[in-house]
Amino acid sequence: MASLSSYESIYATCEIQHSDSAPLLHSTDSSGLHGNRVAPLPRAPSHKVTAPHSPAQRLRRSQPMHIHAVRRLQEEELQVRPASLPAIPNPFPELCSPSGSPVLSPGSLPQPSESHIIKVFSEDGVGKVVEVTAGMMARDVCQFLVYKSHCLDDNCWSLVEHHSLLGLERCLEDHELVVSVKACMPPESKFLFRKNYAKYEFFRNPLNFFPEQMVAWCQESNGSIPQSQLLQNFLNSSSCPEIQGFLYMKETGRKSWKKLYMFLRRSGLYYSTKGMSKEPRHLQLLSDLEESNIFTVTTGRKMHNAPTDYQFCIKPSKGRTELKELKMLCAEDEQSRTCWMTAFRLLKFGILLYQNYKTPHQRKTISNFTTPVRSVSENSLVAMDFSGRTGRVIDNPVEAQSAAMEEGHTWRKRSQRMNVLGSPSPLHPSPLSSVIHRTQLWFHGRIMREESHRMIMQQGQVDGLFLLRDSQSNPKAFVLTLCHHQKIKHFQILPFEEDGQVFFSLDDGSTKFTDLIHLVEFYQLNRGILPCKLKHPCTVVAL
Repeated sequence: MASLSSYESIYATCEIQHSDSAPLLHSTDSSGLHGNRVAPLPRAPSHKVTAPHSPAQRLRRSQPMHIHAVRRLQEEELQVRPASLPAIPNPFPELCSPSGSPVLSPGSLPQPSESHIIKVFSEDGVGKVVEVTAGMMARDVCQFLVYKSHCLDDNCWSLVEHHSLLGLERCLEDHELVVSVKACMPPESKFLFRKNYAKYEFFRNPLNFFPEQMVAWCQESNGSIPQSQLLQNFLNSSSCPEIQGFLYMKETGRKSWKKLYMFLRRSGLYYSTKGMSKEPRHLQLLSDLEESNIFTVTTGRKMHNAPTDYQFCIKPSKGRTELKELKMLCAEDEQSRTCWMTAFRLLKFGILLYQNYKTPHQRKTISNFTTPVRSVSENSLVAMDFSGRTGRVIDNPVEAQSAAMEEGHTWRKRSQRMNVLGSPSPLHPSPLSSVIHRTQLWFHGRIMREESHRMIMQQGQVDGLFLLRDSQSNPKAFVLTLCHHQKIKHFQILPFEEDGQVFFSLDDGSTKFTDLIHLVEFYQLNRGILPCKLKHPCTVVAL
């Protein structure tokens, strides 16, 4: 009744204001005097009423009606609506966020979030439409795609911002809002879903990413700073780290490049106008970190007439960008380029990158599902002994190494094959053994040498990143492409025939394997003749 009386008082006020401002209809009695005013709603005509053409009794059909009363009614109605609604008892008061309030007010009820549609492409060009909310981060979208594609969630998947016309791309940071990034992208640009093993590798091996000659405080201390302190100086906002070295910069509006000595600080990227001088009067600001993002150039050196292959670009993060606004840079080698780009990310995002690295297993619920936590680590591999009735873990490292060597000899001597039906048949080897490797994610068939380079570079160039492919020179052989110390190397896998059986070997027959799966499994545990163990398979997933 309280709410009803409040509404009645509002309508009564509005009715009085209407009658005081402009009457809609007047009536007169037989004496010609004005009588009582009629309500705003028109009534049916009666035979007792004088003809409408009478000058004394005429309808005022074009009188303006003041609407301030109606506006006041709407405003007051909105003000009293929440208070006038009955309180809803909360059956679960312990779940209420505002200090455990036992009553659910209309303002505390969950509001539907606005959804946006984005399209994400895989490496094979197939796109997948994804519905995201304004608060979804790049990590959430990657988890969603991993779940839908049934991939292994090892915290190495990334959402890539790809600009095909500019020839630029970068991996989004896990905390970046996808809708905000999409709003600043031109229509021809797109998102890619790809592995990036180097996303947080600098937290594990910082010395591989920051050479001593490029870090200012390492030179001052003669390289005596430990790697833990190296990262703390980047993450601590009160410290002043500095990356320095020579870079080639493309001159605006021209195809020529100029070699300059540059300094990367928290305040931005500077170049010296006088040799290697660090005096403030000789430093010129090239780009601000807060309003820019760093990209890898994918078009090669010929398009921009670059002096080396190690190009990168600093692009404004807001609005549509023209070519003249891009800061095209070029490093001497891959290690220098990686150092500049990694330092740019650390100085811009700081502790947020470390939080992204440390909290990958705190999975968030996306819509109606939770992504299962699955990870693979080399540290989880242990040596086992299955010679008895039950298996046991080999704790002695000497015994574990002996068991690994014995297993390698067992693979080498293994000659028994299985046919398609699963029965032993040494005289008739199974055709499945010669093609089973094609089902593996690390095998990429007949791709060119240049394509294998591109795939390794796109997925991070970390130690142990590998793939297998068909050999171009020998139709019966295969090639192992492996990354070590940011350099890509190729090893030929040759077939060997022994006692009517075909084996594969990397070391001219010293170590033989019945198929490529056994070969990969062996070198994942043993380095052998390789510069490092096989650790990260270079994979391409179709959405």
